[in-house]
Amino acid sequence: MRDWLVGGGLILDQGGLLLVRNRRRSGEHDWTPPGGVIDAGETLIDGLTREVAEETGVTVSRWRGPVYEVEVEAPGLGWRLRVEAHLALEHAGALRVDDPDGIVVEAAYVEAGDCEGHLAGCHRWVSEPLEEWLSSRWVDSRRYRYCVEGDDPGTATVSRR
Repeated sequence: MRDWLVGGGLILDQGGLLLVRNRRRSGEHDWTPPGGVIDAGETLIDGLTREVAEETGVTVSRWRGPVYEVEVEAPGLGWRLRVEAHLALEHAGALRVDDPDGIVVEAAYVEAGDCEGHLAGCHRWVSEPLEEWLSSRWVDSRRYRYCVEGDDPGTATVSRR
């Protein structure tokens, strides 16, 4: 099993939530909060801060969280994923996409009411926790668990536990 630790940034400004448009290996695009895989030897906050700056040009100097955590198990595909989403309390910088991984192709502040449409094409474990947080903005951390069943990414099913 391959394990990934991912940090996700919840950054509110200009009347909206900062989202990035990602180009996936399949050529498809989806929108998610900025963030990414935490490198070995990095703390989650250091890696999240680095990823946000690389993907968007925004520098976050203070975080609160995790606001929510997501665990996804995909035994048939051979991976596990743990995500911590943190809320930016202080940030600065103009939007600029310069992702060294070449995945992020656009960054934009999206009004909360429009986020659902942007998130329609992303994985359920990304959209559900984020949409729930946007609708109620809870303070205490919440945990979400999902299972991906199947060994083909194109036909695998996702269930929430």
